[in-house]
Amino acid sequence: MPSTPFPALRALALALTLTLGVATPGSAIAQQATGNLAPDFSLRDIDNNPVSLSDYKGKVVLMNFWATWCGPCMLEMPHLQAMYDALKDQGFVVLSVSTDDARDASKVKPLVKAKRLTFPVVLDKDTAVVSQYNPAKTLPYTVLIDRQGRVAKVHQGYNPGDETAMRAEVEALLAGAP
Repeated sequence: MPSTPFPALRALALALTLTLGVATPGSAIAQQATGNLAPDFSLRDIDNNPVSLSDYKGKVVLMNFWATWCGPCMLEMPHLQAMYDALKDQGFVVLSVSTDDARDASKVKPLVKAKRLTFPVVLDKDTAVVSQYNPAKTLPYTVLIDRQGRVAKVHQGYNPGDETAMRAEVEALLAGAP
């Protein structure tokens, strides 16, 4: 971290880094599951129906962990919807996992409706699933899963333009690239 004449700012930056679990794409956090089978799970969707990852076997799955209070998550959502709309007929699904706790879970369905999201959205109120995939709980956090159920790529955070690289990775998986 660069030196600053303001020790309080330096301490705040360090605290934010540790709290948010900031990591680089090559870090152990980002690479820990790549190549492994994605652990199956079952959660309830926003209409209280059970949804399992295994329901999408044979599809390319973009599993996105997010929360209603996460600004970068909200910026990323329209791009995920556009990608889903363009590629869903080719065997692609966005599986959106809200990590909002029980206190904030009631905000998820209205937000999904307001943003006109049409991909599946499930609730991980006790963070059991996010803990399996993303122990640091960095948000947004995206896991690309190939047709064989293996984790192909992990993305942490969101910056404008990330959706271009992510779409290229999804298209490569749809075309059968490893």
